[in-house]
Amino acid sequence: MAERAAIVTGASSGIGYAIARILGEEGYAMTLAARRPEKLQAAAADLSEEGFELQAVAANVSDEAEIQKVVAAHREKYGRLDVLVNNAGVGIGAPVGEIETKRLDMQLDINLRSIVLFYRECVAMLKEAAVEHRSALVVNTSSISGKRGEAWLSVYSASKHGVVGWTEAMNKELGSEGIKSTALCPAFVDTPMTDFVKEQVKAEEMIRPEDIAEAVRYLLKVSPACVVPEMMFVRPGDSI
Repeated sequence: MAERAAIVTGASSGIGYAIARILGEEGYAMTLAARRPEKLQAAAADLSEEGFELQAVAANVSDEAEIQKVVAAHREKYGRLDVLVNNAGVGIGAPVGEIETKRLDMQLDINLRSIVLFYRECVAMLKEAAVEHRSALVVNTSSISGKRGEAWLSVYSASKHGVVGWTEAMNKELGSEGIKSTALCPAFVDTPMTDFVKEQVKAEEMIRPEDIAEAVRYLLKVSPACVVPEMMFVRPGDSI
């Protein structure tokens, strides 16, 4: 049985992959989840080659049953959960008069609804870990768009504002039981999700996924007396 275990969603690339590597370096066994099986298996193979203990579970987190599948697989293999990383996300831009209901629902389901459901499904294991060491941790990937509304990305912004609000509520509800929640709010990070803007902002000028992941390493190390409700990451010269 692993001494510490974590679930990471959206783990096949970008921020999720970088966080998974940090968790592996810190000795966590992991369940990695992402939508595309081939991409997830490739990422899991790369991390396994580094000696990390993990399993990969392909899942579409917009589906409640798929979320339950991920959590059940994790519980069966590791029997405990110390860290939950809700990183899966999608952003689809459109002017308000052209918002498509299917794309609206997709963003709300993946970016916000899935986080609520993962908490619900994982809270019993998180509480068990918190009884043991008072530092069970949930990391929710929001966005700088969750701190300031963005035209064209209005639905994405709304969903990410919801992540920040949910994180605040969970700290009030679960913090006294030793479960900490942190919302990560980065500006443009060099991942496939920001390819749409790389003609305006060069990839090499964007925040690195490793910058975000190292922040998670910090969160793993703070004492039970310290909660970090949110962290913002911006590029030099950007206004907040």
